[in-house]
Amino acid sequence: MRPISIVGDGAPTLARRLADRLDGRVAVVERGDDSTGGERSGPDRSDRAADGGAVEGEVADPAQRPAIDTEISFDADGNWSGRGTIDGFDDLLDGLAPDHDYLLAVDESRLRVPAVLLGPDPGPEGVPGTVLATAERPDGLDLDALVDDLDDAEPWITRETLVRRVEASADAERSGAIATFTGRVRAREAPGDDRTTHLAFEKYEGVAEARMDDIADELAERDGVFDVRMYHRTGVIEAGEDIVFVVVLAGHRREAFRTVEDGIDRLKDEVPIFKKEATESETFWVHRRD
Repeated sequence: MRPISIVGDGAPTLARRLADRLDGRVAVVERGDDSTGGERSGPDRSDRAADGGAVEGEVADPAQRPAIDTEISFDADGNWSGRGTIDGFDDLLDGLAPDHDYLLAVDESRLRVPAVLLGPDPGPEGVPGTVLATAERPDGLDLDALVDDLDDAEPWITRETLVRRVEASADAERSGAIATFTGRVRAREAPGDDRTTHLAFEKYEGVAEARMDDIADELAERDGVFDVRMYHRTGVIEAGEDIVFVVVLAGHRREAFRTVEDGIDRLKDEVPIFKKEATESETFWVHRRD
């Protein structure tokens, strides 16, 4: 899934215009309060939800399908429009990623989510993500160029996304095991250590993805292994967040576990991704530290 944050006056309008240009399943997440001062648009779904209708996941007949497949509204306290609560924007990203191609977040932003800023004086320092474009009004943007930039941005991939992909494998009916590995940012190695605030990963563009694909293909040729997927996030990853995933579909658990371990070992040894660590007292490239 490729997420984008749209912040400022006219953000809901731009989200709907952009949704019309995107090819795939689109989710729009919009705050249900007026604290941002921006305009709001779209239907009020609270009555339907109270009657048992779904707040999310409404998909029309393909011939008449609207651009937005999922629409969620929530207030500053995390209350959904109609039912349930959420723990935060990250939960929405992780939850929607396996089933959507795009997520358009209105007045919500975070690291690793590119942003568009609207208004007479848009301040890039106001959002943590990379700013793709700025404009005073929604109609001041080149939507075709914005779609191209969004498609070039790093996707939001989760472990569940990769699990769904291997479950859709042609050999899934022969599989009795799915094994996964998730690497995370460890805040401390030992109780007395400086706390790691974040890691920053840079990749050798193009080469890193190609090498991961080659490793996955080679591992999938093993007897009893049907599909292997791996993904390494780049940019700034904060303490406690996920970094890397390896997912293996296999006939039996032994092949699955062995291939997961070999997969992460080879990824760390062979894929050109470089790590900088920031603690409370210093910042250093991990492979260059004395």
